[in-house]
Amino acid sequence: MADRAAHRHDAADPHECGTTDLTLQLARVFASLPPEQAADQRTDQRGFGTGIALAQDATTYPYDGSFDDATFAVESAIIGRGLVIDYQSHVGEMLNRTGADVGSDVTVFDNADVFLFCSAFLSRKVMEADPMNIAHCPYGIFVTDREGQVAVGYRHLPEGAMQEVQTLLDDIAREATGE
Repeated sequence: MADRAAHRHDAADPHECGTTDLTLQLARVFASLPPEQAADQRTDQRGFGTGIALAQDATTYPYDGSFDDATFAVESAIIGRGLVIDYQSHVGEMLNRTGADVGSDVTVFDNADVFLFCSAFLSRKVMEADPMNIAHCPYGIFVTDREGQVAVGYRHLPEGAMQEVQTLLDDIAREATGE
């Protein structure tokens, strides 16, 4: 397994929220990251990070394999815990399809999907602690592919009760990537 280094960088707009907004936010972050932004960032010749990336709002793990294999691994890790995937959003396809419509010729991702799912047990637990934790449902794990660099990740959740959900997301991402 390749040497894994942690990376920190700021998200484009910390006030954006929602799955689609988060995905677009992540797209902007990944598209604009210069290698020199973090002193400890390890990059390949194209400037892509080669280890774990920690953004203000998300954690990603590199996946050693194809995008299709990564999405299968994420789906299997979610279902393997007895959870049901509510929706698989094909964000990469949408961005590629609509780029010209919004005046852009930038390919943000070669492919990107977001898996949305819930845990009845954890959702009840965190919403009993604070009913406003409904704002974080459903939970999401994303898979991205930029020029062959495949990654699996999730959005960070607030401190307190939601950290148990974040642990679940991290466990799923790590299982899917073989961490």
